Amino acid sequence: MRRLGWRRAAAAAFVVSALAACSVQPAPLQQESFVFGTRVALTVYDADRGKAQAAMAQVLGDLDQLHQRLHAWQPAGEVYAANQAIAAGEPFNASAELAELITLGQQLEQQSDGLFSPAIGAMVAAWGFHAEQYAARLPAAQVLSDLAAAQPRMADLLRQPDGRWLSRNPAVQLDFGGMAKGWALDRSRARLLKAGISSALLNIGGNIIALGSKPGGEPWQVGVRHPRQADAMATLALADGEAVGTSGDYQRFFVLNGRRYCHLIDPRDAQSRCHVQSVSVFSRPGPHAGLLSDVASKPLYFAGPQAAARYAGRFGLAGWLLIDSRGEAWLPPALDKRLQWPLRPTRLHLTGSP
Repeated sequence: MRRLGWRRAAAAAFVVSALAACSVQPAPLQQESFVFGTRVALTVYDADRGKAQAAMAQVLGDLDQLHQRLHAWQPAGEVYAANQAIAAGEPFNASAELAELITLGQQLEQQSDGLFSPAIGAMVAAWGFHAEQYAARLPAAQVLSDLAAAQPRMADLLRQPDGRWLSRNPAVQLDFGGMAKGWALDRSRARLLKAGISSALLNIGGNIIALGSKPGGEPWQVGVRHPRQADAMATLALADGEAVGTSGDYQRFFVLNGRRYCHLIDPRDAQSRCHVQSVSVFSRPGPHAGLLSDVASKPLYFAGPQAAARYAGRFGLAGWLLIDSRGEAWLPPALDKRLQWPLRPTRLHLTGSP
């Protein structure tokens, strides 16, 4: 499968990874690929290995097709064509998948008070994070100021009577790198279920969703990476349908004059602020569990520890874990009861709900 870099590219370390089980179990089927600019790992348990292999091939093939069509800055992609039309003030056609992403992006942008927005592709590009290889340089202050003043928002996109879309703001540039992996998790889980698979774990670049449990009812175990080390900081069991994802300042970043600048760009002012090391979110089972595991970490990241609980409540999360600039952890008490700490943070702040 073709290697094309998205916002979180191959250089990014995997935030959350499946942990090996200790008990003796039938050998699982495992397959890896590289789509959305990141590693994809699929693990399936099924007595009918032919059925499992066919289901896995369908899922990975679908992900590859989606990657090629939804790429924001490769000319062959549907999103690239939409962005060209938006910049020219022209309407554009959208496939069912792109229309769904636009509609969901509008809803989630509103739900997050604009702290998450797929309309800020030009801001991400200005920082150089659209490229697989990016330089340690700052964008011109005037460029960032102009981009922020233009206020690109998903709400600027309007569906026309003929089914096409038109943006009332030419500054909108779509980039679904902050939600496509989670959206694809839900799509892939539904495909596996339809194929008769009842035990699987899918990891798309650190966004993970569970399907059922392992043979014998053993839950899937996952680990949350330490933002300053390559090992798991915390581990927990994922129930059927739960999903987990992380946004961190260590995935794509550069350091200039002693300051860290990361790929997480604040939609409010086009700035890269790394005041938080990482935010992990845990989604309840539901049709958008994967999507929320990808999206909800962004508003919590930009809101910071004092307001994180409020946004977690808005998204109905099962839990959240924020590591601040000092390496201290902020999380609700209910999640603390579920976590094991191989690398315990310097301090835990139990706050908020859930």
